[in-house]
Amino acid sequence: MTTFKFEAGSEFPSISKSTLEGETRDLSKPCAGKDWQMLVVYRGRHCPLCTRFLNELTHFKTRLDAINIDIVAVSGDSKAQLKEHTSRLEVNFPLFYGLSLDEMKSLGLYISHPRSEQETDHPFAEPGLYIINEQGNLQVVDISNNPFVRPDLENLVSGLEWIRSNHYPIRGTYSYS
Repeated sequence: MTTFKFEAGSEFPSISKSTLEGETRDLSKPCAGKDWQMLVVYRGRHCPLCTRFLNELTHFKTRLDAINIDIVAVSGDSKAQLKEHTSRLEVNFPLFYGLSLDEMKSLGLYISHPRSEQETDHPFAEPGLYIINEQGNLQVVDISNNPFVRPDLENLVSGLEWIRSNHYPIRGTYSYS
């Protein structure tokens, strides 16, 4: 079995999704005067680790704003599932819903089947985090096959601050061919 591996430095695909409020936007494009985008893909409302990660990310928004990085998060959940999930979320960035299986695959994400109907009613993406630079290219990527392995947010944000202030190049671009 082969899987797609998103190459660092390559152009990030355009994926448009909606918020509960009906705002639709391209998740690869920053807003609010920012020039870089952080796209967080989370498993969905059924995952307490995702809820905790998103809530913790809120505490880093000011630092990310200072280095011109916009934040959005998306899952494969339905609109109703996202609405229910917001009762446990305290985020200060937009949340989007409806990431399709084809879109999950195009991002090189690991995809899992629910263990039971109590978990969720659809296959879902395992965690992924993408930093897209001002050229629309993938600057940093972190993909996991389970909810227990995620970047430490302090290390991530400190690293992004360093990358931005030192014009650090995209890493991991060596080609095997």
